[in-house]
Amino acid sequence: MIYTDRMKNNKDFLALFKRGRFICDKNCVVYFTKNGTDKNKLGISTGKKAGNAVVRSRCRRIIRQAYRENEAEFPHGYNIVVVARAAAGGAKSTDISLFFRKKLIPEMKRNPKNCKNTGKVKNNSSFTGKGGTVKASGSEPR
Repeated sequence: MIYTDRMKNNKDFLALFKRGRFICDKNCVVYFTKNGTDKNKLGISTGKKAGNAVVRSRCRRIIRQAYRENEAEFPHGYNIVVVARAAAGGAKSTDISLFFRKKLIPEMKRNPKNCKNTGKVKNNSSFTGKGGTVKASGSEPR
């Protein structure tokens, strides 16, 4: 990959999950944010829900290939994490490549200013969990 470095640190993945924008497909979820350099950093995550080790490795291979096919079209200076879903094991690299071309790349180019998270909840909603219902307001940090 010419314009891309690999993302390996867990803290980079966690920061991107927390602060990055995302776009979903049936095969994968892609998180992205600006990194302030002229190179992209790509990370691929496949959980156990995707399948056994053979299926997870296949998911990583087809995601890497789909990225290679579209690497020149991606805007530079982004951290990108692709999380494989269970359906990615049966997908082909052309399916994921089409998703990158039709949805992800236009979304990344559309509004790069909004890639930073302000750290505030944007809507007034309630979340239900083990501890009960928590009401979120627009002025409190996440």
